[in-house]
Amino acid sequence: MSRIGKKLIEVPAGVTVEVSADNVATVKGPKGELVRSFNKDMKIVIEGNIVTVERPSDSKDHRTNHGTTRALLANMVTGVSVGFSKSLELIGVGYRAQLQGKKLVLNVGFSHPVEFTPEDGIEVEVPANTKVIVKGISKEQVGALASNIRDVRPPEPYKGKGIRYEGEVVRRKEGKTGK
Repeated sequence: MSRIGKKLIEVPAGVTVEVSADNVATVKGPKGELVRSFNKDMKIVIEGNIVTVERPSDSKDHRTNHGTTRALLANMVTGVSVGFSKSLELIGVGYRAQLQGKKLVLNVGFSHPVEFTPEDGIEVEVPANTKVIVKGISKEQVGALASNIRDVRPPEPYKGKGIRYEGEVVRRKEGKTGK
């Protein structure tokens, strides 16, 4: 049995979960609303403030979808109640970030600034010129935007310069040895 699929999802106060006949789940909360369609075979059962996901058989396809469905549904509940955020750090001389309206502008050693416009529901904050925080209710969108920002200038192993997640450990290499 799937350990993740068997776990119960507790719905906090102020959050409602509704599932239509064609397995489209709608989760509404204080931060917003998320809608997602799930596999038709998975059965989503709502009893009071607890949601469970059940599978019809032990076939490989049903086992793989069981844990995934439960995890996605749990992330939707967490997103509309608490929200998700990812922090990024810019490390390097002259590397900086700034907001121009809703647009994020990065100066990271290229001849031109790199600009990002976040999707609806995603918010970008720049508390310091070397720190960027991506916030939103969809874990998927927050992670994707943070990954795209990091991909502009990933951390390099010799000096450690680049954009990295907060707390990310970059393995350093030794440079050339001179005589």
